[in-house]
Amino acid sequence: MKNKNIQTEIDACFLYQRLAEHEPDAMIANVFRQMSDIERSHAEAFAKKENINFENLMQPSWRAKTLNTIGKIFGYDYVLGVLMDTEKSIANAIIATKNKNKQEITGTETNHVKILRTILEKETKVTGTQLSRFESRHRSVGGNAIRAAVLGGNDGLVSNFSLVMGIAGATAGQSAVLLAGLAGLLAGALSMALGEWISVTSSKELYENQMQIEMEELETNPEGEMRELALIYIAKGIPEEQAHQMAADIMKDKDHAHEILIKEELGINAEELKGSAFEAAIYSFILFSIGAV
Repeated sequence: MKNKNIQTEIDACFLYQRLAEHEPDAMIANVFRQMSDIERSHAEAFAKKENINFENLMQPSWRAKTLNTIGKIFGYDYVLGVLMDTEKSIANAIIATKNKNKQEITGTETNHVKILRTILEKETKVTGTQLSRFESRHRSVGGNAIRAAVLGGNDGLVSNFSLVMGIAGATAGQSAVLLAGLAGLLAGALSMALGEWISVTSSKELYENQMQIEMEELETNPEGEMRELALIYIAKGIPEEQAHQMAADIMKDKDHAHEILIKEELGINAEELKGSAFEAAIYSFILFSIGAV
């Protein structure tokens, strides 16, 4: 029986090649061909590790052939989406294995996901940051004060009004209603403020960790990062020669390269990390209190 990992890589190689053949944009087609070659090399490496004759394993599975047929009939956007899900699953599996074995996570595990995301961004005319928000992968830290204010005011208005109305219906004493309202205001405002502070702080720490991983990857594998960045630029429509030159120029300055990589590969805008968790908490507390009153 064929090794599952080998078959997955063979299927991906086959589907990337079909995408390249049916892609009208020559630059994106070139990216698909390169990714097909990469998947083939992965399959060969797995086969060598398992002492399996690779030439006998080159047939794609019935599932891959079915997906190709669907692509011919309904268009290859669906196939691209399936490949995106496959790459995400592979990346998650690799990361889980490394975590289990206490191995270092370098960031290269999600390279193919980054490239496919860039292609999807170009085809749908969606920016990297917008797509990240759509996928709920990243949240703007700088704009959290506004979000906290809106959510705090809305929550204060609804929750405290409901609490006061419930107490008013259950008792005839005005003092009890007033006390319940004040208690609800204070408890709700503190809860919202603490929740916002934890949320924004956690988001910033997550982003900073992702940025640190990207920096370590840049230090340990600069050639791989340069190739990755060039493929992203090619997927955006930049001529291949120019894309490689741009990537090479960017890599000459490590600080600038790090800034570009976190923006292009991770979809993180450094400007969005300047927001204050304390500021978001204060806005949430104040607006909840106003809404509760």
